[in-house]
Amino acid sequence: MRTLVISDLHLSARGGRALLHRPEIRAALAAELAQTDRLVLLGDVVELREAPVWDALADAAPVITGLAAALPARAEVILLVGNHDHGLLAPWLMRRPAQGPPPPLGLESAVTWRPGDPLERLAELWGSGGARVRMTYPGVWLRDDVYAMHGHYLDRHSTLPAFERLAAGAMARFLKEPLTSAVRAEDYESVLAPIYAWMWEVSQSGHRADPDAQEPGSSHNNASARIWKMFQEGEGLTKLALSGGISAATGLLSVAGLGPLKSDISREELYRTGVIAFASVLESLDIGATFALYGHTHRAGPLPADEGELWVAATGSHLINTGCWVSEEAFLGADLSRTPYRAGFAVRLGSQVGRAPELINLLDGNGR
Repeated sequence: MRTLVISDLHLSARGGRALLHRPEIRAALAAELAQTDRLVLLGDVVELREAPVWDALADAAPVITGLAAALPARAEVILLVGNHDHGLLAPWLMRRPAQGPPPPLGLESAVTWRPGDPLERLAELWGSGGARVRMTYPGVWLRDDVYAMHGHYLDRHSTLPAFERLAAGAMARFLKEPLTSAVRAEDYESVLAPIYAWMWEVSQSGHRADPDAQEPGSSHNNASARIWKMFQEGEGLTKLALSGGISAATGLLSVAGLGPLKSDISREELYRTGVIAFASVLESLDIGATFALYGHTHRAGPLPADEGELWVAATGSHLINTGCWVSEEAFLGADLSRTPYRAGFAVRLGSQVGRAPELINLLDGNGR
């Protein structure tokens, strides 16, 4: 069986960020899908923080049906959700405790839907070409030695002072849920799900959760992206003042119980903290996979120039980030052919246990 894993499509995102709305980009992915037996979508498939869900699904529909048509009729599609499309889970999550306590979420729970659920519509779109569609949460075992999830749980461990990390710190403090108590998926959900629910409600009201989402190339984490860009491009006193301000703010936030946080928001730290934080998730949840796939940060890896040891968790798992299919201009840099934030990354996976998944880029001429 040939499996393709992709993440963070953010279909229907504003400002032209979702590159799969372009026919030439979509064609590159469709060509790969024609040879794929199983497509795994690791979440943030549709951007649901910038418009009501039915509007977003309608906008994404032509893209999804076009990709679904490229899959062989015998194919399987596995859907997961991330932080930007977490609201799709709401009907299922509310139904679970209808008769007594809900069963444990575990590491791979089968998600069901009912007529009228937005999730039903998303499944219909991906199954429009004849593929079988199922959904699991928060992750899925793709092989005895390969586990995959979106990766948004890493926001509880990150030391980067980004919005969702700060919100998670505040929620954990309010609920009296220290990070050391996060040993089950439910522990992560209790802190993060209320944040996602609030952002979902904002988008359903027709008000944009991200007022700058119209900007071409605005990041999925726009506020943090703007700060990072200012810090990198600033000079002299401007850069010094900004650096000092961030240092003071993160110090105060850490003292207030929202930490630990670091004031270093350099490109290197941005990269490192995401990898280290996901490794911490694997350790907390006791996920003993040889290979662990995730997305969320939009930063693919490990790439040839990366520090290999960083991508091996204390659990022994080899981490692989599947990258994204959106334009991240705040992080791309001057050389678009080399940046790990460029769009088009995917992971190919065969059936042979022990064989490492292959990180590729379908938009690069050399496949990497």
